Amino acid sequence: MTDLAAPLRRAAPALLGYAAVRTLGLVMLAVWSAARGKSAYTLLTARWDALWYTRVADLGYGYEVRLPNGDVHSNLAFFPLLPWLERALHAVSPLSYADGGFVVSLLASLAAAWGIFAVAEHVYGRRAGVCAVLLWAVLPVGIVQSMAYSESLFTALAAWSLYAVLTGRWLTAGTLALLAGLTRPVGLAVVAAVWVAGIVSFASSSTASTAVTPSASTAAPSFVRDRSAAPAPGARGWRCALGMLIAPLGAAGYVLWVGHRTGKGPLGYLDVQAGWRNGFDGGAAFARFVGEKFTSFPSALAGVGLIVGVGLVLWLYVVGVRQGQPLPLLVYTGVVTALALCASSYFGSKPRLLMPAFPLLLPLALALARARTSRSAWVVGGVAVASAVYGAFWLNGSGPP
Repeated sequence: MTDLAAPLRRAAPALLGYAAVRTLGLVMLAVWSAARGKSAYTLLTARWDALWYTRVADLGYGYEVRLPNGDVHSNLAFFPLLPWLERALHAVSPLSYADGGFVVSLLASLAAAWGIFAVAEHVYGRRAGVCAVLLWAVLPVGIVQSMAYSESLFTALAAWSLYAVLTGRWLTAGTLALLAGLTRPVGLAVVAAVWVAGIVSFASSSTASTAVTPSASTAAPSFVRDRSAAPAPGARGWRCALGMLIAPLGAAGYVLWVGHRTGKGPLGYLDVQAGWRNGFDGGAAFARFVGEKFTSFPSALAGVGLIVGVGLVLWLYVVGVRQGQPLPLLVYTGVVTALALCASSYFGSKPRLLMPAFPLLLPLALALARARTSRSAWVVGGVAVASAVYGAFWLNGSGPP
């Protein structure tokens, strides 16, 4: 408990700030929903993906909806960790499956905030860590962090897996990557980060072994800055290999199980996604979607906004590269961004799909950390209010598909 107390005290300002921002968002949602005669809690727990997760928790896999155009929406598209947790909470408490999903998301969002702080502090210092958490909290689609969706759970697992990689804790990194792979398809991004980091670690060890007097610093990859946390070179080798072996088991296990269940083999999960008209086309469909916005004047403004948004995402990634972000973060962010922007459907969901790519916020967090405290507070406070208003408006309207 003592070992946990010190890191928690360091993260306390970030976690308290995160809780304040999210509370503001929930209060705004409650007020807005009440004015429209809607239930804020229902909006958070019983719409869109949240319903699919609770059906999996209640009925298991096998439920599907056949649309008039022939499309088949199967609940096999939804990875199992969140429904498992919903079912577990329902089994040991009076909570419904929807209640369980809400509780998981609230707790996971705090764990995600803590993980983001840990990563950002490790790379840029405590002040930048606090700013990174606050920026993640005030994202325009930040209300999703409080919904019975899997984004918060996935971000928590991803952030702590990346932190474990950065500090040389390979078995922890691999285990968390396995769990992330059971949460969302983009769990492949965490696996990729662990594998790339592991390969670099082995290459660093190989280089060190050829030196006449290898030192502790040459025996560890450059992104492992917490030398006291890294085991001796020999121990690190087998732990790194085991962590790499464990990492893909979650995603691979579920995908192979879906293939077996559908009788379609290893690629059966792709057929399930095709039933939702979702896939990876390199961004061609998204480009057409943006282009179609310029066919009339009002929608052209939305098209400009989309182009600016994508440009900002790519610019932040380039800045992260130039600032020398650790390789595992760049790999993770690159895969998450590519999968989000190059998916062939659900264009309105792209801001939500990009939410786990929190390292994109690190350049902004670093700039905010270097500003005066009063100026940073005004910026974050203003954006938090705007985010709360937008989240309430968004969720009472079309919301996240």
